[in-house]
Amino acid sequence: MYQREFENLLRKTPPRAMLFYGENNYLISAYIQHYINITSTADSLLTLYFEEYSFDKAKAYLSQNSLFGGTNLLVIKRDKKIPKKELDFLIMLVAKNPDNFLLFNYQGKASDAKSLQASFSPKKGANWLRLFEPNMRESINILYKKSQALGIDIDHYALQHLMLLLNNNLTLCANELNKLAILDGKITSKDIDKLVYSTAPLAIEELLIDLFEKRPIVNTLSRLLELGEDEFSVLRSTQFFLNQIFLFNAYMKLNGYIDSKAILGYKLPKHIENQKANLANRIKSSTLLKIFEHILEVELQIKSATSANRELLLYGAFIKIQSFL
Repeated sequence: MYQREFENLLRKTPPRAMLFYGENNYLISAYIQHYINITSTADSLLTLYFEEYSFDKAKAYLSQNSLFGGTNLLVIKRDKKIPKKELDFLIMLVAKNPDNFLLFNYQGKASDAKSLQASFSPKKGANWLRLFEPNMRESINILYKKSQALGIDIDHYALQHLMLLLNNNLTLCANELNKLAILDGKITSKDIDKLVYSTAPLAIEELLIDLFEKRPIVNTLSRLLELGEDEFSVLRSTQFFLNQIFLFNAYMKLNGYIDSKAILGYKLPKHIENQKANLANRIKSSTLLKIFEHILEVELQIKSATSANRELLLYGAFIKIQSFL
């Protein structure tokens, strides 16, 4: 179903069982919150996120009489599919009771969600919606509407600056608008620079993962330089990242598994640990050494280059690194 069709349904007869998936987490969260608001279930809903999901818990919740004569709203969020028999049974419970609602935010691969769509048939009072990542213009329009609702005086240029500073993360930008709402007067780019913490460190991590996965890196690198990162800080971050991959590589050879806490002294988030473990497992030690030597050479070249040529040298260095992989 298209987004416009869904929003028309929301105004008239909201589907009581919905599958949400795709790349726009901000809008998915907003739609779920809308359901919570229209059903007045903030205090009575049941959320089952990721490993919390249990068919028995979900079935028991939707099988009970609603508390105080109200509504049962079940919100499931996970990156694994629910077995078809379980999903069909839960949707059947929703169809049988007009006080039941089920929202499933599937966070796995979009291609895997197609097999779930059959369970969310409109004949059962259900439906599904895929949301795509918004472009810059769409994101700014969403933020502008939110700023108007909050009574914030801010123009499109300042909103674009906020998007750039927060690495085009719509959810983070919306959260920052909530904080900026307490200020009096017009919000400018200078206010944003002063009050909003940049996500440049996260963008550097993203850049380096993409670099070593041999994905396109031009847009991310350009965005980092626009945020004020200089060529030397990007090179230092690359050296630090390489050192971590080398340590992961050595630890895996010695122990046969990865433990980021033992390697680094602190535990990395699981998905980042897995990304670095995969890189360490794939890239040979000799290749890592070759990349180290290349970065040292480029660092010397950049130090003696004019500011106009430094950016070109950095782009060239990263292209060369990808040729080694």
